[in-house]
Amino acid sequence: MNDIISKNLTELVKNIKNKKISSEEITKSFIERAEKSKTLNCYITEDFESAIEKAKKFDNKPNFKCKLPGIPIAVKDLFCTKGVKTTAGSKILNNFVPTYESTVTQNLWNEGAILLGKLNCDEFAMGSSNETSFFGNVQSPIDKNLVPGGSSGGSAAALAANLTPITIGTDTGGSIRQPASFTGTVGLKPTYGSCSRYGIVAFASSLDQAGPMAKNVKDCALIQEIISSYDLNDSTSIDYKRNNYSELLTNNIKGKKIGIPKEYRVENMPNEIDDLWQKGIKIIKEAGGETVDISLPNTNYALPAYYIVAPAEASSNLARYDGVKYGFRSNGKNLIDMYEKTRSDGFGNEVKRRIMIGTYVLSSGYYDAYYLKAQKVRRLIKNDFDEAYKKVDAILTPSTPSSAFAIGEKTNDPVSMYLNDIFTVPVNLAGLPAISIPAGNDSKGYPLGLQIIGKAFDEQNILNIAYSMEKQINFKNKINDWWI
Repeated sequence: MNDIISKNLTELVKNIKNKKISSEEITKSFIERAEKSKTLNCYITEDFESAIEKAKKFDNKPNFKCKLPGIPIAVKDLFCTKGVKTTAGSKILNNFVPTYESTVTQNLWNEGAILLGKLNCDEFAMGSSNETSFFGNVQSPIDKNLVPGGSSGGSAAALAANLTPITIGTDTGGSIRQPASFTGTVGLKPTYGSCSRYGIVAFASSLDQAGPMAKNVKDCALIQEIISSYDLNDSTSIDYKRNNYSELLTNNIKGKKIGIPKEYRVENMPNEIDDLWQKGIKIIKEAGGETVDISLPNTNYALPAYYIVAPAEASSNLARYDGVKYGFRSNGKNLIDMYEKTRSDGFGNEVKRRIMIGTYVLSSGYYDAYYLKAQKVRRLIKNDFDEAYKKVDAILTPSTPSSAFAIGEKTNDPVSMYLNDIFTVPVNLAGLPAISIPAGNDSKGYPLGLQIIGKAFDEQNILNIAYSMEKQINFKNKINDWWI
């Protein structure tokens, strides 16, 4: 493997600043790797020629004060990129080229990063396996028969396969943390309101949050400090003092109290997941932390509440795709016929399923019975976390109830697919930050992750805990380049 692409972000930045390597060399190395890795189907849109030109310009006039000086990266195709096609993995946006830039990606370009291209994802971020994309499923670099997780599966697979040094995804119910766990990478879902949603194709507005995905915790911390910012263009953006997370990173967690929620020991959970959890508890104690048994009594209601709230918001957000102003359009006999054919032909089955569920729970006579009740449950879930944080500094759980499953295994069983989010959705409902770190492998050698959940706007604390655990675990991803 090319030595350049095997380096993590921190190493690449250091080498550029020390003039040991050029931006053009790095960019061409990742492009060469991507060209050999088309089997994985990670990219929807490549922007390679433009990336090389930008790298050359940077080398001619470098700015080493930037945090990402000349670093090429690929991003999830849910972020609007000015002049570069943005599809959200859907046929209905197959010809959409934004005239504006998302705030999160603009923050990256402001710090010297260069766009390599747009990465595959479940259609409108609706899925847990990257199989609902109009552009085909992504294959995991861990094993050709496995899904990489979803919806940020293309981002996770590209990162694990060394097609990009870091990336960004979005997390609505676990779409950063679950694929990170499946691919042996690090994924952070920040506090709701930490990163601007401006320019991100919306799924569920009260749940969506952008976040970094990286090879290690330090790289993740650096990207979080770059993409997290207050934005007047986003009414849900929160104005608070952001940290220089990477500079303040420490592995000293002595005296920290870490909660272990009994409700996360779910029925039929594999012994390997419980063993991994116990391993995490042991590492916490060895590092000087203290574990405390806690209860989050409404956890069992999180998944059904989520799959009422999220489709309801999706139903509203996706109403704008009617074939009139932008995107795909079908021919119809009249306006109504054009609407119906455009949405029928333009959306995939999973998106249609969620639109129908969402429209149903918002309809007259069912709003109180379903949507309003789900919102009340959501409040109870947040209250559970608030009570727990009176006793502990953070919470430790598994990231997923299993390792990565096979492509096609759950495609025809939506409920089984939805259950994959059981450990992640409570965090989104409560608007809290959480990080998944690789912590071991199952009996087949597939990665398993542990999740650390923090208090609102306490990203620094969970990054520190993750950093401490990462050093003790010393996880090595088993990538054999089977696709090359």
